[in-house]
Amino acid sequence: MSGAETAFMINSYEIDILPGAWGDLDEEDKVRPVRELAEVLITLVDRGWVEVRRVVPWVSPSGQKGLQPGDLVPREQLAAVLLDETNWEYPDGDWIGSLTLVQTAAGRKVTHRFPGQEPG
Repeated sequence: MSGAETAFMINSYEIDILPGAWGDLDEEDKVRPVRELAEVLITLVDRGWVEVRRVVPWVSPSGQKGLQPGDLVPREQLAAVLLDETNWEYPDGDWIGSLTLVQTAAGRKVTHRFPGQEPG
């Protein structure tokens, strides 16, 4: 995997919001245009390793409020959503509606394997 792919896989494992990926990107990837980074992320989506979702409010059974991944961004809208550079910036205020990356079961097979085991 490339450095950018690895950064997005880490971000999806952490179920972080998209701007959190900047902290996982290599220095050379941090200066790449958002368009190029979006293409890398879409490749991971198309492989079935990562989902892009919107953050929604959540309330635990005990009544504690929090956030969780919500609806999947439809594939046909994904490129346009990822090309919007505001989605790559930390929001002012709460994170509701922000993009979050979620690792799929197929993605976990790639990131969680034994030494010497081939991905997938």
